Amino acid sequence: MGNKYYFERTRRKLGKVETPLNQKLKNVKWGEFKLGDLFEINPTRYYRLQNEEILGLDGKVPLISNSSTDNGVMGFSNLEANNIGNTISCSDTTLGADTMFYQEKDFIGYSHIQHLVPKFKPFNKSIASAIISASRVSTSKKYDYGNKFNRVAMNKTKIQLPALNGKLDFDTIQNILAKIEAERIEKLDNYLLETGLNDYQLTDAEQKLLDNFPNQKFEEFNVTDIFDVKNTGNILSRDISPDSGSTPYLCASSEYNGVSSYITYDEKYIDKGNCIFIGGKTFVVSFQEKDFFSNDSHNLVLYLKNEEKRNKKSQLYLASCINKSLGHKYSWGDSISSTKIKKDKVTLPVLNKNPNYEILEKFISAIQKLVIKDVVLYVERKKKELNKLTENANA
Repeated sequence: MGNKYYFERTRRKLGKVETPLNQKLKNVKWGEFKLGDLFEINPTRYYRLQNEEILGLDGKVPLISNSSTDNGVMGFSNLEANNIGNTISCSDTTLGADTMFYQEKDFIGYSHIQHLVPKFKPFNKSIASAIISASRVSTSKKYDYGNKFNRVAMNKTKIQLPALNGKLDFDTIQNILAKIEAERIEKLDNYLLETGLNDYQLTDAEQKLLDNFPNQKFEEFNVTDIFDVKNTGNILSRDISPDSGSTPYLCASSEYNGVSSYITYDEKYIDKGNCIFIGGKTFVVSFQEKDFFSNDSHNLVLYLKNEEKRNKKSQLYLASCINKSLGHKYSWGDSISSTKIKKDKVTLPVLNKNPNYEILEKFISAIQKLVIKDVVLYVERKKKELNKLTENANA
C-alpha cells in the first residue's frame, strides 16, 4: 500500500512534467513499418558446445538465450564474441517480442536466437527501445507453441512508430524517450529522497558488523519458540472485487510481495500485519507491513514473540532465515502447515545462547545501503546528463 500511495502523490507532483509529453504524443504522426524492412534478420552464429563449455567463471562476453528476463543473458563466456553489438536479439520461440532485447556489446547467441541488424542509421539504445516496445505491443498474445515467432513472422511483423515523410522520425523518437526518461528519473529521485534511501553511506557500526559477520555464530531454535504461528483467513478470489479498496489481498505468489490486488471486504477476515507471511502451498516467504486479507487458510502468519524487535528490518532478516532454514523441506506436493512447523527449527545469529536480535536491523540497514548505492549513483549521473542536455538545448 505504501508505495502505491507514494506514486499516486508523485504523479500529482509531476503533472506539469507529464502534460507536455502527453500533448506531444497527440501531435505525433505515426507510420507503419515492417521489421524485415528495418532489419536484416538472421540466426545468430553460436558455438555448438554444451552450456558448461561456453560459460566461464572469468567470462565477459554475454551469452544470449531464449529467456525473457535479464536482457536474455544466460551468463558470460570467455570465448570470442561472434555477433556484433548495437543490435537486437530475439528468440524465435513462443513468446513473441517478449524475448527481444537491445544488445549493446558484441555477444554469443544460443540456438533459436535471431539477430536483428539495422539497415538504417542512426541506431542506438533509445531507438532500439522504441522498436522493441512497438514490437511487443504488436505481438502481444499472438504467438504460442503452435504458432512461433520465427524468422518469417519477424520479417512480416508490422509496428507503429513516429514517421516523417514515410521514414522513421528519429528526432521525435529520441525526444519522446528522453522526456519519458526524465520523468522516471524525477520520480525515482523523489522516492529515494522521501524514503531516506538516498543515504547509502555505511555507519562505523554497520561497517564493523559486515567485517565481523563471517565470525558470527548461528544456532537452531524451534520456530514456535521464536514466533506465534497461526493460519490466515480464507477469501476465495471469486468472492472479491479486484482493486476495490486499499487493503492488500495476498496469494502465494512470489511476485509483488504476494499482493495480487487491493480490496475492500468484511474486516472480520483481516489479518494483522507487521508479520512474516508464508504461502502455504508454495512456501513463498515475505514480510507484510500492513494488515491484509488472504486467499487461502493454508497460508501462515508468524508474529515475532519479542514485540520490541517486531520491526520491518528485523523481520526482513528473519524472513530470509525462515526461507533458508525451511525452504528445502517444502514443495507443492509436500506443503507446510501449522502442525508441521511446530517441529521445525530456524537458524539464527546467536549471542549467549539467545537469538542476537541486536544485529538484525543493523545488518539489513547495511545491506540495503550497499544495494541502493548503485541506484542512487545512477540517478545522480542521469540527472547530470539530463541537465546538460537541457542546457545545450536552451543554448
